[in-house]
Amino acid sequence: MGCLFAVFAGVFPRLAVFIIWVARPALVNAAFDTWIWPLLGVVFLPFATLMYVIMYIPGVGLQGGDWFWIAVAVLLDLFHWIGAVTQRRQLPGYRGGYGGD
Repeated sequence: MGCLFAVFAGVFPRLAVFIIWVARPALVNAAFDTWIWPLLGVVFLPFATLMYVIMYIPGVGLQGGDWFWIAVAVLLDLFHWIGAVTQRRQLPGYRGGYGGD
């Protein structure tokens, strides 16, 4: 079941964070002080939020090697946003607003 969740989380990180939030709210509550940060994380940086919740240890926080995985997740999120912006021109009916083309 754990491997299935890992594959599922890799494909749908927003839904995986939501499932963790519903199934184990203590994990999310321990990692974040308020509900707004995980909500913003799910919207803008879902992989990084998922990794942060998984890696966070209550009372200890994140340790040295954990930050590497958070950085990898942030890069995945940034590449997702960059890919979405660069592929926008291929949408039918898209009119570019960037000037001379």
